[in-house]
Amino acid sequence: MKKGKIWLIPSPLGEGLIRKSLASESISKIQAITHFIVENEKVSRKFLREIEVNVPQSELHIEEYGKHHKKPLEEYFLPIHQGMDIGILSDAGCPGIADPGSEIVSKAHELGIQVVPLVGPSSILLSLMASGFNGQSFSFQGYLPIEKKARKDKLRALETLAEKQNQTQIFIETPYRNLQIIQDMVESLKPLTKLCIASGITTDLEFIQTHPISYWKTHIPKLDKIPTIFLIFKS
Repeated sequence: MKKGKIWLIPSPLGEGLIRKSLASESISKIQAITHFIVENEKVSRKFLREIEVNVPQSELHIEEYGKHHKKPLEEYFLPIHQGMDIGILSDAGCPGIADPGSEIVSKAHELGIQVVPLVGPSSILLSLMASGFNGQSFSFQGYLPIEKKARKDKLRALETLAEKQNQTQIFIETPYRNLQIIQDMVESLKPLTKLCIASGITTDLEFIQTHPISYWKTHIPKLDKIPTIFLIFKS
C-alpha cells in the first residue's frame, strides 16, 4: 500500500484571517485531510471548523503532540502506513518553526515519509521583510533566557554578532513579557543599534517600526499581550 504524506499546515496569526493568510490551494488540501497532529486540540478544532473540512468534527482524528503530550513517535504515523495523509498544525504560524512539530517532521524523514509544506504566514519572515534589515544573512534565536542578567548578556552577545557578521538577529518572547524584554534592550544595547518591533502581524493591531535604541528609550510601545517579533541589526 502506498504511504500517505505529512502536510505542514500554517495557521493564521490572528482571528478570522484564514482567507487572507492561506492560498486557496492550501485550503483545498487541508479540507481533504481527516488525521491531524496538533499543538493544541481546542485551538486546532476551531481552525478546522473555520476552514470547513469535508467531514464532521466527530470524524476527525486529532492527536496532540508537545511538551505535555508525547508517546513513541512511531505511533503517530500509523495512518500514514494505511495510506492516509496527516496534517501537522501549530497554534499560529508555521509548524516546525519554534514549534515541537519539528520532531514529528524529523521522524517522518527517518521513516521515508514525504513531507509537504503548504504556503502560509510566517511571522519570522514577514517581520524580516518589513524591518529593512539584512535579509541575506539572518539568525532566528527563538526565546531568550528568562533570568534578567542572562537575558541582558544574551542581548549584548547578539548585538556583537549583528555588528561583526552584518547579520540580522531575530527572537521572540512570551507576549506578557514583551515590556520586560524591550526594557532590557533599551538598558543594554548601544544607542545606534537598530531595533525593529513587529507586533500583531497581519492583524488589525499590526505594529511594525524600526528605530535606533536611542529612539525606543522614550517611545516604548504598549504590547503587553500581543505576539511580537524582535529584530536587531547594527549597520
